[in-house]
Amino acid sequence: MSGTYIYDAVRTPFGRAGGALAGVRPDDLAATVMKASVERTGIDPARIADVIFGDANQAGEDNRNVARFGALLAGFPTSVTGVTVNRLCASSLEAVVQGSRAIEAGDADVILAGGVESMTRAPFVVEKSPKPFPAGGNPTMWNTSIGWRMVNRNLPTHWTISNGEAAEKTARSWNISREQQDEFAVRSHELAARAWAEGVYDREIVQVDGAELARDEGIRDGSTVEKLAGLRALFASDGSVTAGNSSSINDGASAVLLGAEGVLDVEPLARITGRGAHGVDPDEFPIAPIEAANKALARAGRTWADVDIVELNEAFASQSLACIAGWPDLDPEKVNIHGGALAIGHPLGASGGRIIGHAAHELARRGSGVAVAAICIGVGQGLAVVLER
Repeated sequence: MSGTYIYDAVRTPFGRAGGALAGVRPDDLAATVMKASVERTGIDPARIADVIFGDANQAGEDNRNVARFGALLAGFPTSVTGVTVNRLCASSLEAVVQGSRAIEAGDADVILAGGVESMTRAPFVVEKSPKPFPAGGNPTMWNTSIGWRMVNRNLPTHWTISNGEAAEKTARSWNISREQQDEFAVRSHELAARAWAEGVYDREIVQVDGAELARDEGIRDGSTVEKLAGLRALFASDGSVTAGNSSSINDGASAVLLGAEGVLDVEPLARITGRGAHGVDPDEFPIAPIEAANKALARAGRTWADVDIVELNEAFASQSLACIAGWPDLDPEKVNIHGGALAIGHPLGASGGRIIGHAAHELARRGSGVAVAAICIGVGQGLAVVLER
């Protein structure tokens, strides 16, 4: 079996809902990073065995297999196939996992993985009547950008609480205070702003034509615990989860070029050495990355003592702090050293590609090391990948 190497990782800056990327279709966002990956590495796109892209919503302009349409819009030959996968928030990390398996099984030498989401452009949808000619009634309209919709009534109601309510439950269960959450959020903004100012993200960014951004649009300069303390709780009258310590609604795309050893005349950034998925009750989804990462490390033959950096998607501050607490052998200062989704943003289908891509670039910058990329997933799942260089 061949190992899987990351030869390149690129993403757009992430835009806020209704912000700079609001006018860009998701298939065009996908095409932007696909084209950039080919241009940055010099690979003939005809060598790509498959394009695997994640997309959580797929209800609007990203319907009908956005991976295939993105590849066509990027100018790839029609012989290059594409498939769209959905593991909600982990969709692009799932794409990387599936691509690495294809390479290690000998089914492919080069795979372009990644993901895209335009939460701004996700449409409203209306349920269709089962009757061919319905008379009267008021159909329900759903916002497809985030959250539960058209829920099956056979599911236990406590499983189908909102993600924010689950974050509140996590804060209570893990004794995480409002101040701790706000402090973690401020840390994310400060580290992300500093990293952009120091050029840390330059190597992994491609701009979207006509919608250029100097940095991720959600980063707030001057964020302080005192300012965040003034925000109201969103999901419980006596709660602690606010807009300030939760990730935002965002737009963006990411791509990760995977290949077997030596297939490209480009030095790899890192090698994938472990993968792990884990499931929990849907209302406990924030803590699922704990065991997913433990599984991935075990499969890589590593322990937390070996880990140099962790890229953990920050859906909520309470979720991130609970995961960190669940890894007692990990130094918390190794987590999201250049900020996380609380500042950078969380365009669902693109976030997994962002965290694993940044981890790979950071290992390349250091010249060696072990990294973990981990992400929580709505409906009670976690996914993690171990990288080494």
